[in-house]
Amino acid sequence: MCGIVGAIAERNVVPVLMEGLRRLEYRGYDSAGLAVAAPQGTVHRVRAVGKVASLADALEANPARSGTGIAHTRWATHGAPTEGNAHPHVSGDRLAIVHNGIIENYETLRDDLLADGYEFASETDTEVVAHHIHRELDRGATDLFDALRQTVSTLRGAYALVVMSADEPGTLVTARAGCPVVIGLGIGENFVASDVAALLPVTRRFVFLEEGDMARLTREGVEIYNAAGQVIERPVRESELSADAMERGHYRHFMQKEIHEQPRAVAETLEDRLSNSRVMVEAFGHEARDVFSRVRAVQIVACGTSYHAGLVARYEIERLAGIPCRVEIASEYRYRKPVVTEGTLFVTISQSGETLDTLEALRAAKTMGYLATLGICNVPESGLVRESDLVLMTRAGPEIGVASTKAFTTQLAALSLLTLALARKERMNDAEEASCVAELAAVPGQLERALTMEPVIAVLAERFVEKHHALFLGRGIQYPIAMEGALKLKEISYIHAEAYPAGELKHGPLALVDADMPVITVAPNNTLLEKLKANIQEVRARGGELIVFADPASGIESGDGLTVVHMPEHVEDLQAPVVYTVPLQLLSYHVAVLKGTDVDQPRNLAKSVTVE
Repeated sequence: MCGIVGAIAERNVVPVLMEGLRRLEYRGYDSAGLAVAAPQGTVHRVRAVGKVASLADALEANPARSGTGIAHTRWATHGAPTEGNAHPHVSGDRLAIVHNGIIENYETLRDDLLADGYEFASETDTEVVAHHIHRELDRGATDLFDALRQTVSTLRGAYALVVMSADEPGTLVTARAGCPVVIGLGIGENFVASDVAALLPVTRRFVFLEEGDMARLTREGVEIYNAAGQVIERPVRESELSADAMERGHYRHFMQKEIHEQPRAVAETLEDRLSNSRVMVEAFGHEARDVFSRVRAVQIVACGTSYHAGLVARYEIERLAGIPCRVEIASEYRYRKPVVTEGTLFVTISQSGETLDTLEALRAAKTMGYLATLGICNVPESGLVRESDLVLMTRAGPEIGVASTKAFTTQLAALSLLTLALARKERMNDAEEASCVAELAAVPGQLERALTMEPVIAVLAERFVEKHHALFLGRGIQYPIAMEGALKLKEISYIHAEAYPAGELKHGPLALVDADMPVITVAPNNTLLEKLKANIQEVRARGGELIVFADPASGIESGDGLTVVHMPEHVEDLQAPVVYTVPLQLLSYHVAVLKGTDVDQPRNLAKSVTVE
């Protein structure tokens, strides 16, 4: 969840570190800091609570300049967000460390270090690692790399570590277990980070460390060692991302930009995966055709917004492919004993591909007898992609806003491709598949039409500024869309919002409905429309304020306590989940803007959740 940047070069790396931190702000954080090798043979450290801009102000008062340095944005886990708990952490005045993840056995290690006379200046688990490395150096470790190697052998938990020492000013050392580490390759300079985005201004060539890897970086080169301590070559990858892909352009916020990028993102997700009115099964991997022919059930595991995408897929897979589909939150799945039926495909969904709970669920699934694993992801170099048997990339491009938008709709598009690929086996003939493919191919155009609703929705958002609660309703496949709408509103506007299946109103939630509780409903023209109309009348009878995003042919009209916003015409069943998501995203966005919250970096949240 936190962000790491490190650099070693002939030039002053402080500007590189600061720009890297700015490009990691989307991940969510509450403090920032950097440390460099000072000319006098010590570590010079500057830290600040709050945004990277606060760190920049602190640097003006306390300038730093060096060819070797590390930097960090922290999202608090152990200890409050204070300057004393901010990274980098030090041991003495010659060794500094930055860390993503959680050290589970830090209390035992801390007690041991206290007994050896070490004093602690923070409440963090990270400082334990700094002192442990320092102690290994005092006890005879041959160099900083050897001290880190001996230290990580004692650690339990998840970590990405980057360490520097004033005694070895031309070296950075790093290690990963459960948290991503990427090395950027330059000419006469090298870099390390937790995310490619941090390094795009300085390099396009990257090496991704595997689980258990350690590395030593100097200006001259990089040495990588695997978990067994053997020198190993990892492939060098050329990133297709450009530095300006991380810019906001003329949009007020990244979230608004990313909402408007959805037609293109969905089109690119579908591109070259549809041909001659069919889904190209090979897009999932060269073994996909054989695997899909043997699938008898699907298990989907994900977190947050990706979980909602999985819930939508369950309706589609069971309706069109005729096979059972279960969907589970990854953090829950990890800690029970699931019964795996023969021929079950295990599907994980993740924007970042580094969500720890999802990754650990995938690793556990590999021991449980599943037919195969399939990862649906937006980051080609991520752990999820590397560790899955089959993969389908969503091609959303960089998503900076913490509240997911285009990652979600591209996941829905990818899952529709999966549904049609599985349905072909038994349930769907060529004509039916061609019809569904045509529906999918038309989704980008439908999204363009949905985005034209923004001015109307911006006015509608004014009704929410003084509200404290909201209720979202949907039926059938639109229920997960209502869940996603509620999540977006609570994430960025801090209005408490919940979603319910509309048919459940009378079983409890109806007690909450009054004039102060807006009720937002999505109403496509499908087989459940008449049932939904009855639920709408239940709300109106209790004096509730209803906002309905409805198909123009639904027959639902505005009236007392009821505002109808007409959606694009002729939205088909396979298109509806994606298209009806857009107005809910826009509503949440404009409510948050009016309330003056931090839209792109909502409080307490992070983009990439790499801890439990």
